[in-house]
Amino acid sequence: MHCSADQYPRFIAILSTFVISSISVSDLHGMQSLQDLPTGFFESSDFRYVGPVGNRVSAVVGEPGNPNVYYFGAASGGIFKSEDGGHSWRPLFDDQEAQSIGALAIAPSDPNVVWAGTGEAFIRSNVSIGNGVYRSTDGGEHWAHVGLSESGRIGRIVVHPRDPDIAFVAAAGHMYGPQEQRGLFRTIDGGVTWERVLFSGENSGAIDIVMNPANPRIMFAATWQIQMWTWGRESGGEESGLWMSRDGGDTWQRLEGNGLPRGTMGKIGLGMSPADPDRVYALIETNSNREYEPLVDHEGTLWRSDNGGTSWRMVNGDHALAQRPLYYSRLHAAPDDADEVHFMSTQHTRSLDGGITFSSEGGGG
Repeated sequence: MHCSADQYPRFIAILSTFVISSISVSDLHGMQSLQDLPTGFFESSDFRYVGPVGNRVSAVVGEPGNPNVYYFGAASGGIFKSEDGGHSWRPLFDDQEAQSIGALAIAPSDPNVVWAGTGEAFIRSNVSIGNGVYRSTDGGEHWAHVGLSESGRIGRIVVHPRDPDIAFVAAAGHMYGPQEQRGLFRTIDGGVTWERVLFSGENSGAIDIVMNPANPRIMFAATWQIQMWTWGRESGGEESGLWMSRDGGDTWQRLEGNGLPRGTMGKIGLGMSPADPDRVYALIETNSNREYEPLVDHEGTLWRSDNGGTSWRMVNGDHALAQRPLYYSRLHAAPDDADEVHFMSTQHTRSLDGGITFSSEGGGG
């Protein structure tokens, strides 16, 4: 889940249970920035369910600068929008052919431009695939299918901060076998044309991407080697990896060593915060594939770089941050505090010291 620095810094959506800080609608109306909130407003807040009934949430995004407008994408139920801070929701995507949503993004420079990637990337053997990317230029009222029809499942979309027509799409593929139309794709013309800028092999796709909040030329992306059958899954392999670009996605360097895990990697979740653009988080699956190949002991769960990806260290080895990593492996760093990190797994957990320790915040059991 991505939130802007102008949004509520602790307005968190949790996979499987969509919840919102318990503030009244009357409180929300008229609030357009953090400056409108009294000091300590969130300290005593609890989470409560806000609906709608019947959907597992796989993607959430909020409009920058407007704490009343949120979108969420359902695992198999389309896209919903709230314009009153979560008090009510209405469906926006019912007329489209694909109803499984994997990623949502709002253009920071134009909140009317909303991108949607179909196909859920939080996988089991039976979750739905999608039919590519959709784009709206009127706040979700109308949608145009803009390509990547065979991309299968889309894990993340990021949009350039100053140009709503430039977007990157992490396409994981259908995952049922080797495939060419997967990897990291870029458009510079609003989806009219696409260029694949990162491809690690036909057995892997891109699963996550983050853009440096201070410099959009710097990005980190994750590729994931994954094979699915109706009876099971095989995660990890030489095509999985962590990558970095310093030229806006034209070229990519695989990051290895310098504190990163030595063995085979599986799924990777990424996070950055505008509060410290040099801080990069990576949730890395390191030992869930033991029955398919010999692996060394569990190397850890959460890695962190404090110097823009030059070096890394493992800061936490607890599986609670990424239980069932194929299905979860998602984190979010607060926009106003790079040490505050939220992990959406079987439970919602939160760290206030950069991932070294954490506490359970509910949303699961």
